[in-house]
Amino acid sequence: MSGLNPKQTFLNPVIPFTGTILGGLLPGEMVLIRGSVPSVAQRFQLDLQCSGSVKPRADIAFHFNPRLEKSPSIVCNTMQRERWGREEILYQMPFRHGEAFELIILVQRDKFKVAVNGAHLLEYRHRVQLELIDTLAIGGDIKVEAVAFFASTDAKLEPGISFSGDLCIPFRGELKDGLTVGRLITVTARTNHDADCFCVNLCMSDSSDIALHLNPRLKKQLFVRNSFLSDCWGPEETQVDVFPFAAGEYFEIIILCHDHFFKVAVNGTHMLTYKYRVQDLKTITHLEVEGDIHQLNVKIQ
Repeated sequence: MSGLNPKQTFLNPVIPFTGTILGGLLPGEMVLIRGSVPSVAQRFQLDLQCSGSVKPRADIAFHFNPRLEKSPSIVCNTMQRERWGREEILYQMPFRHGEAFELIILVQRDKFKVAVNGAHLLEYRHRVQLELIDTLAIGGDIKVEAVAFFASTDAKLEPGISFSGDLCIPFRGELKDGLTVGRLITVTARTNHDADCFCVNLCMSDSSDIALHLNPRLKKQLFVRNSFLSDCWGPEETQVDVFPFAAGEYFEIIILCHDHFFKVAVNGTHMLTYKYRVQDLKTITHLEVEGDIHQLNVKIQ
């Protein structure tokens, strides 16, 4: 897998973990999970879900549940409307206590194909529409080092632009040909040890207008979103369930252009949506980053 570039990654996620799959899953894509099984593990599960809802519980399109105690087996199932379907049980166990593993889920039009440590393990036919899956959840007795989502080699992706290294703050980069639905912007950096605030701006061409202003204020624990149009700030949006930033820590912000809004994830977890106040995405041509951060990396695709 080293020759492929993942479209999205989660590194060393804390278990239990729930993360948004940006762009969902498409036929031909792969999900790679590298981790290890603790020496006292009894069971763990990987769930491909239709949202991250807890109450009511989200539908689970594919529940992959290795059970290492007593009679080792792998149980696969689907949950819809909080009801489990018929279990599919494989009495085979490729996972070993205290050992590392690499698990790959290949997404096909009619089924998932699962391989562990390079060997085919099982197939699971879809019981839920593939288009509805947008969340990965991991729980139980498992340690995960990395999760990566790989696009199909046949997928027609827009060319990506990467800016790397110790980029100077303030930073201004061009969004070639403006934005379009489906485009991703990834900003990674570390906040300064005495950080107060920073901002990520998506700016309009040939004006001072800002279509999206993301402004974490660390000392006040506020995550402000706004737009600056026609020389005037609009109404602020500040509501988030958890403030995800801290002074002196690494962060990753991913901005996805959806049909009618920006979708923003921080450190692999969906945080918010922001309805477009500028409807013509192609007029958004620059990215600005400034404030109390360093070790900046930017990727646009």
